[in-house]
Amino acid sequence: MSAPPIEPADLLDLKLLPAWLKESDAKNHYEHYTTEDAPVELRSRDRNRRHKERTFRSRERRGHTQHPGSKPDRRHRGRMPRTRDARHRDSDLADQRRSSDRVAQAASKPPDITIRFLPRQSVFENVVAQIKSGSVAYSLFVLARLFLGKPGRYEVRLTAKVEAPLYQLGEDGGVSVDREFLERNAFRFAQRDFYQVNVVESDPIKGNFSNVARCRLSGTLLGPTNHHAYQPQLRSLYERRFRRRMSFADYQRQIEIVSDPAVVERWKEEARKVTTYTTWRDQPPVTFSSAAEAERHFRLHYFPALVRGVQDVTVGGTPSRSLPDRILNRAIEQAWARETRSPSNMMQELASRFRQNSLHIFRHRRGMLFVSPIRVRAFVHEHAGVSPSVNAILDAVATTAGINRKELSETLTGNGASEDAEPRRLALASDLRWLINEGYVIEFNDGSLDLPRGKSKQPRESVEALGAAVDTTAPATLWPLQLTWREP
Repeated sequence: MSAPPIEPADLLDLKLLPAWLKESDAKNHYEHYTTEDAPVELRSRDRNRRHKERTFRSRERRGHTQHPGSKPDRRHRGRMPRTRDARHRDSDLADQRRSSDRVAQAASKPPDITIRFLPRQSVFENVVAQIKSGSVAYSLFVLARLFLGKPGRYEVRLTAKVEAPLYQLGEDGGVSVDREFLERNAFRFAQRDFYQVNVVESDPIKGNFSNVARCRLSGTLLGPTNHHAYQPQLRSLYERRFRRRMSFADYQRQIEIVSDPAVVERWKEEARKVTTYTTWRDQPPVTFSSAAEAERHFRLHYFPALVRGVQDVTVGGTPSRSLPDRILNRAIEQAWARETRSPSNMMQELASRFRQNSLHIFRHRRGMLFVSPIRVRAFVHEHAGVSPSVNAILDAVATTAGINRKELSETLTGNGASEDAEPRRLALASDLRWLINEGYVIEFNDGSLDLPRGKSKQPRESVEALGAAVDTTAPATLWPLQLTWREP
């Protein structure tokens, strides 16, 4: 599965808002759940039907057991009494419905897999290069959220247990928790890897047709019911989109007959388009005029060695949002929402990779983690031999929280236009640069200056516990970062 290109974009255009609110105009990558995975009208219709059947049976039983002296129930006059076989048949139908409900509930449970979000390597190298090119410190919490903010910036690693592996088509094809699901849809998922698909227009459809069949759920036109392609298209649409939601008999009830001449003409134009499949790997190439013929060739020559079980697989961020397996897709969506709220795992991964790239991680400002190209250290400046300018800088930074370069210059050199004002400002800038490069003063990416924290007597907290130390409800601790995403 090829990695999507990285578009040039502003890395830290942060507005201190959640990703779903900050990018309100972006496409909803999980919008297909509302149509494909939550057929509310079908479930409510099925519940209403079952409720009516239970009400009818209870009324019928009350009608056969009347109190002495009461008037007979005329609603059942002339109706044959229900036999034992009929009652058993109703009981069997109810058991089948309860069984199907249990199967649906089991299918809706999240898969037993571990989902981790990792920074995309090319994007991570770009960020490391930009951090090393300066001397400022960046919030690890903000960086983690920025990597999670767009799918092109991260990858998803899926780890399954040995007794319940994942299944994948080939080396980099589709991934699913259900082997049968991949086997049923293998041709649809992998057809472009084995066949060149061409769409051509054939001759106009001949014959007079007064109506066409249409799927109420998807809006797909299936053609007249007496047309030779109707049954194959009906079965194909059911297998591809509705097999796991309902039986074929229930799906047939969702087919409506439309007599609108405009709809009939639209079906005729769509039916003129013929799709051919030409093999990539056969010499000479073989061309098939229908999907059914191409699928038979695919299952005979390519499919047997295509599906494989895997314990660990990495999927790109963009493909992870449109996986064909709805259960796996939903599990990734929920894990992404949790990680975005508290990105402790991404912070742990970033901290480990930053250290491997000779960057330094330290705690500051209410225990938050920061990354810097410079190792910060405390400086004892009371001893003799330290220039008064250095002492003045350290004292000003220590006494004024969040002071920046301009404020520091105004504090120590004033706004006067004396003859020695410019040399003093140059000397101040030189001393401040030396203190920052040596790690005695921290310059954060928002321009504020601060001194390193003193060594704590408490044991150093592990990176795994960093999520608890982050106050996600205090956006005042975040600020816009001055980095840019660009292709390495």
